[in-house]
Amino acid sequence: MALTRIYLIRHGATILTAEDRFAGATNVPLSEEGRNQAARLAQRLKGLPVTAVYASPLDRTMETARILAAAHQLEVHPREGLKEISHGHWEQLTRAEVEQKFPSEAAAWDEDPFTFAPEGGESGLAVTARALPALMEIVRQHEGESIIVVSHKATIRLLLSSLLGFDPRRYRDNLDQNPAALNVVDFKDPVRARLMLFNDTSHYSEDTLIKPDTPKACLSSWWAK
Repeated sequence: MALTRIYLIRHGATILTAEDRFAGATNVPLSEEGRNQAARLAQRLKGLPVTAVYASPLDRTMETARILAAAHQLEVHPREGLKEISHGHWEQLTRAEVEQKFPSEAAAWDEDPFTFAPEGGESGLAVTARALPALMEIVRQHEGESIIVVSHKATIRLLLSSLLGFDPRRYRDNLDQNPAALNVVDFKDPVRARLMLFNDTSHYSEDTLIKPDTPKACLSSWWAK
């Protein structure tokens, strides 16, 4: 299989991002700051050979994706599997409010966010079960191409944990994703991936528009095939 590159991107900031509220399933638009972040990233990726753009169907991801797609004159393809984790009856509450109202649930979630789900919500396992097949299908459909995929904080961390073999129970402890962060993942087949760039926000600065590089050498003979 020819190398397929995925630009895996978190959506830009929202008002709820600034307030640090649980907003996985809540449909909220980008803030002005989020639109500016997406525009800066669009400039950074402009000129790269992107052939398709996919996104979670929520407003904040679709808006981010449209800003990115416009630089390549592409349309955005929504994918349900890329949606953010649903926090059930925690939605729109702050962490402090959740700990006060649902202390036993908050403790269980801290212990194992991969298998635990708050009432009406999803576990990390459930998110992985829908998001990973969605991403794998995109890779299969676009062999040898460069694709933009816009998703969410928890979903991206769970995808990377699965792809890289990390303990998924610790995805919240070990991985982070800033608004409009850029991750670059290269695939030699749909299940073998290499993380080339992680949680990069250098496009926040007007003085820095470094385009993601293609590796000139490989760490294993398999990748050189």
